[in-house]
Amino acid sequence: MKALRPFIILLKLARESMQFAYQSVKANKLRTFLSLFGITIGIFAIISVFTMIDSLEKNVRDSLQALGKKVVYVQKWPWGGNEEYPWWKYLNRPEPTLSDLEEIRRKSLLTDAACFNVAYNKQLKYNGNNIPDATIYGISTDFDKIRTFDLSEGRFFNQFEINSGRPYAVIGSDIAKDLFQGANPLDKTIKIGGQKVTVIGVFAKEGKSAIGENSLDNMVIIPLNLARTMVDLRNSGPWIMVKAKDDTSVEDLIDELRGILRAHHRLKPLDEDDFALNQIDLLKDSLDSIFASINFAGGFIAFFSIIVGGFGIANIMFVSVKERTSQIGVQKALGAKRYFILIQFLYEAVLLAVAGGVIGLLLIFIGTLAVTHGLDFNVSLTLSNIIRGLLISAVIGIVSGFVPAWVASRLSPVEAINTKA
Repeated sequence: MKALRPFIILLKLARESMQFAYQSVKANKLRTFLSLFGITIGIFAIISVFTMIDSLEKNVRDSLQALGKKVVYVQKWPWGGNEEYPWWKYLNRPEPTLSDLEEIRRKSLLTDAACFNVAYNKQLKYNGNNIPDATIYGISTDFDKIRTFDLSEGRFFNQFEINSGRPYAVIGSDIAKDLFQGANPLDKTIKIGGQKVTVIGVFAKEGKSAIGENSLDNMVIIPLNLARTMVDLRNSGPWIMVKAKDDTSVEDLIDELRGILRAHHRLKPLDEDDFALNQIDLLKDSLDSIFASINFAGGFIAFFSIIVGGFGIANIMFVSVKERTSQIGVQKALGAKRYFILIQFLYEAVLLAVAGGVIGLLLIFIGTLAVTHGLDFNVSLTLSNIIRGLLISAVIGIVSGFVPAWVASRLSPVEAINTKA
């Protein structure tokens, strides 16, 4: 029991200090409002910045994730080259062909799935509704093994339907909304550039992609052998997606693909590649450094907003000390220790700061709901940002309230009692 006595005394001290702080906050409503307003604006500013940055990063990473894990893109043009892109070196390269796809499927030992893709724009029509410039994707088999997606209605193609080029289509949610105006699109016949195609499925809504890549919401997916009856595959920017096996690294797959394609294209040992092997993982690695810089810049800018709130609390606390000087003198005359007075005012500062932080976080939460529903961009207030906001509030309360609390704890009892507020 003796061992617990100091702990019990500290608990009583904390409770009494909290009661004094609460009574002071309750008795001075205008001062409390002004203090809360400053810290609320500060927390709103800094956590809003972090929330938007985190949401943007999540949307970017989710967009990349949807394109497939451990996937290599065989294309004519390499990605990158922000400074000086030597486009003249790649201009005369051949486009990927179905022959390249078959060679990869035949010789690659590290490939789990491979899919040939083309994209082009055509007019869509259904009864009196039309979309003048819709994106059409022609795909070979294995698309569903590489690209992540969900269906809200209907089904995806089977292998026979893709290989035979059946006049079927799976459409995006926005396409379904604009073309059918709320009607059930399944088994309905639409026209793609004048050619009749039956809708067998609708993709679940994905939302806007944060990397500029069109989401499936605005696409129509059809079998490749159907697409080749509408356009010349060579002039439609074709590419091949190749997914590595689970126990295979992307680097090993790239090395194998380079050897297969160089041999298939009959390139000499000293010849440069006439194809590009692009990978999403390179973009993912660069995101870490990019968003680290954005976080630092955003935090630095928002820091000044929180400083304003901190100065507001410090100013209000100095006023509070001056108003309660005689009360402090009475407390010290009755035996109150310096640390009791110090903790009492620190509690008040922290209480104000945390309350303002909670209000700021509540405003941010309301704002995220408005942005998500209004702009079709997923913004969410994460648990880490909530904790960050509360911790920042508490730290600002301690830092801002320490000097006024220290001044109050050092007051002489006799002089304090005789001081008029």
